[in-house]
Amino acid sequence: MKPHVFVFFLLLIITSCKDEEAKPELSLTTNDKTEFSNPPEWSKNVIWYEIAVERFRNGDTTNDPTAEDIRGTFPGEIPESWAVTPWTQDWYKEDPFFSELDGRKDFYGNPTHKFVDKVQMRRYGGDLQGVLDKVDYIDSLGVTAIYFRPLNDSPSLHKYDARNWRHIDVNFGPSPDGDKKIMASEIPDDPSTWKMTSADELFIKVIKAFHDRGIKVILDYSWNHTGNTFWAWNDVLKNQENSKFKDWYWVEHFDDPKTEENEFKYHGWVGVHTLPEIRETQKQDASVSLTSFEGNVYDASAKQHIFNVASRWLDPNQDGDVSDGVDGYRLDVAAETPLGFWRDFRKHVRGINPEAYLLGEIWWEQWPDKLLDPEPFLKGDIFDAVMNYRWYRATRHYLNESPNKISVNQYIDSLNFFRGNLREGNNYAMMNYTGGFDTPRVLTSLFNKNKYKYYCKVHENPNYKIHKPDASTYKTLKLLLVQQYTYIGSPHIYAGDEMGMWGADDPSCRKPLIWPDYAFEDEVTHPMGKDRPTDKVIFNNDVFKYHQKLINIRKNNPVLVHGKIDFLTVSDSKNVLAYSRFDEKDEVITIVNSSDKAVDVNVETKFLSEYNNTLHPTETEIVKTDNKLSLNIKPKSAVVLTSN
Repeated sequence: MKPHVFVFFLLLIITSCKDEEAKPELSLTTNDKTEFSNPPEWSKNVIWYEIAVERFRNGDTTNDPTAEDIRGTFPGEIPESWAVTPWTQDWYKEDPFFSELDGRKDFYGNPTHKFVDKVQMRRYGGDLQGVLDKVDYIDSLGVTAIYFRPLNDSPSLHKYDARNWRHIDVNFGPSPDGDKKIMASEIPDDPSTWKMTSADELFIKVIKAFHDRGIKVILDYSWNHTGNTFWAWNDVLKNQENSKFKDWYWVEHFDDPKTEENEFKYHGWVGVHTLPEIRETQKQDASVSLTSFEGNVYDASAKQHIFNVASRWLDPNQDGDVSDGVDGYRLDVAAETPLGFWRDFRKHVRGINPEAYLLGEIWWEQWPDKLLDPEPFLKGDIFDAVMNYRWYRATRHYLNESPNKISVNQYIDSLNFFRGNLREGNNYAMMNYTGGFDTPRVLTSLFNKNKYKYYCKVHENPNYKIHKPDASTYKTLKLLLVQQYTYIGSPHIYAGDEMGMWGADDPSCRKPLIWPDYAFEDEVTHPMGKDRPTDKVIFNNDVFKYHQKLINIRKNNPVLVHGKIDFLTVSDSKNVLAYSRFDEKDEVITIVNSSDKAVDVNVETKFLSEYNNTLHPTETEIVKTDNKLSLNIKPKSAVVLTSN
């Protein structure tokens, strides 16, 4: 597997296509509110919450997956003793069916013996009813936008290996068997035959529950590839060169039925043959590095199918009222799909909903040292924003000395550089992303001071710490959160981070959520048989309340959403970061002391009004002289000063 895709499955990408005769060019302005080239205003004003449904909550045990439901998933053949894993089980404890996998070969011919391979076959039964049951909890946290990891029907836990794109996974809804019958009655490439399954209808109910609370919803897709159980791929496998879908995929050679040898050869995403790749007009060589490239999807019917699926969730009943649909899409492995394809996709999506938000996963140019510059994707014709990995890696580097110390001014230079070649509106619409489904949990990432996403699994790095982080890590987390919630762009929470969850890189960032009404087994098992501390697994109210407080501060101070930024006089020697978010009448000053010593700080204010420490009102004495503030900041702490 190529180094820039070190994690087994990256995030996901929605791409689309255009029938040029059926889809006229859109004018620059699609309505009076948002110009076609600009991000929707709402996207600059949200707190994101990322949900992976299978690991969120099991709200309906009657729809739990069966062995047949997951057939086709990694690593291969389903053990006879396979069963849904108890939600509260010690994460690294082996399931009874694990022993049946020992010695078997996976999809790639490799022996299955490591925990990280076997655990991919686990299912916990999370579903959309579980999400519905916790809408009030999500609302109480204060988040205002949901990012759903893939919901399309699929045998895996991550859903990037779609069986089909047009329906919600059967095990996320109330009637898996009934939904299978509905899908079997349809013609997959004919949308006039598509019906609503019970899982589809439940998803629409989920959208409404969030919309009723003013919470936006975006949905994840990967148009770059399908799974090896996808209906069109099955047709290609069966009919080979006679398949009507043969040009959907990168097939190099079809099988010659006259020979004993199977000559069938095709491209899988980054070499993963269980993820056959959708064919484009040109192939990008990702063996050394990734970069943006021109081109489009090769087959017109494949493009139209993607359009049809995208339309389905933007306006589920196709009545022209998009209020019952999703508010946009998150687009996986976006740099691996041609720019022309994305331009067409934006026109299609914005033609249905001018307020839709398009978020691209622009990640590695060359793993593990170089992240891709998103500028080619943020010119107004493709995406509104990207997942802001560059912000997080730099912030972690500065606050956590990961993997080494950088100065305050080096950190500021990085932030200014990242924003420097992008349009202002796109900077404010960024999803400032600390971690998620494909990275270590933020607490574990801070606990281990190695490079960002570099040897973050214990079977690759025996020294990687997988147990509960220490007290110093929790202090660093709070500094990071202060910077995240007061910086330009929209903060992001990976569901469970607000609960204080920890976990190494995929698959251990995908533990089931630690709800306070559940009693979890202690974590005592080490996957390599090594000694480890015994850790209680409980909901962390302190971390939850800290998120709540920062969210309230951001909501109560709109200047943190739309204000300009000015980095104030700082001291490399004191290791203190200070910056102002301001407009013509309000100012918020953030000061972060990441050192182990108390420091005296002096800053100049934009206004002569009084300033309050909103984050810790009683902890810090502020001395004000004209437009200058003097205060002493405790070690490993921060203040957020708001003007009256």
